[in-house]
Amino acid sequence: MTNKGLTFSTVREFGLALPRARESLYFRLPALKVDGQMFVVQTGHRSAEPNSISVPVGFKRRDELIAADPRVYYLKPHYEPYPVVLVRLDCVGRDALRRLLRSAYDAVSSGAVVPGRRRPTA
Repeated sequence: MTNKGLTFSTVREFGLALPRARESLYFRLPALKVDGQMFVVQTGHRSAEPNSISVPVGFKRRDELIAADPRVYYLKPHYEPYPVVLVRLDCVGRDALRRLLRSAYDAVSSGAVVPGRRRPTA
């Protein structure tokens, strides 16, 4: 099932309902931040699919999401070093999107996930 109606406007609506969430830009792309840290951004890299978002969730959670539903969650090489998952807005359900944004908000606001921090290399 697809959700042609889900866009970054829907992301904005859900995200701004969270306490202290603010609309901003992240590398000149529409984003939402909490306490100055991005918890969702519209993708802009050429490798990302249209109508996708990048959401910081941590490396382990990213792998779990992709394994559970690769139709919705995915990753491209450009994003691999970062603790984010890419989300196809045309495929994600409204409730799943709302839960994912809350989870990212909680992870970022608690400091458990730092969006721009690259994975340490061995």
